[in-house]
Amino acid sequence: MRLDEEETPKAPESSLALLEKALLDSRTILLTGAIDDTQARRVTERLIALSAISSDPILLILSSPGGHVESGDMIHDMIKFVSAPVNILATGWAASAGALIFAAAPVERRFCTPNTRFLLHEPRGGVGGMASDVEIQAREIIRMRERLNRIFAAATGQPYERIVADTDRDYWMSAQEAIDYNFVGKIVSTKDEIK
Repeated sequence: MRLDEEETPKAPESSLALLEKALLDSRTILLTGAIDDTQARRVTERLIALSAISSDPILLILSSPGGHVESGDMIHDMIKFVSAPVNILATGWAASAGALIFAAAPVERRFCTPNTRFLLHEPRGGVGGMASDVEIQAREIIRMRERLNRIFAAATGQPYERIVADTDRDYWMSAQEAIDYNFVGKIVSTKDEIK
């Protein structure tokens, strides 16, 4: 370096970078808003990275109206795939694909805050095009519905037939109703209650 050159001062980390670092240091992932491929990639990257660092539990805080089922599938499957255990805390709401993600953890690792609401329902999607394409899309939606119902039955211990009946229309649950349904393991008000 020449003497007449000034050293460029290091730019301070942005507040967003500091927040991200604090979340990762606390092994916490926030998943809020609609579920799409961007969210799925972001959450999956963090699950894999945190699991690679240590086998200590990861906390996934979830508040979502749902979104793309396939993106929800990716997150659901990766929660089960990583070696570190994942605790999920639902707050606000866990609806549709958000409920699918919530169901990935064993019931003893599924927590919610007192005012959280849950929504289970059939998959939704626009069907259009030529008659043969409509038929193919309808078959796929039926297969998806059956698969999701089996996931929810396994996650709750409810009979498959009850899940089918309940998800025929929007099935809303309060936090206490979700406990009674065996969808939530524990209602918590502080982080210390998540063990």
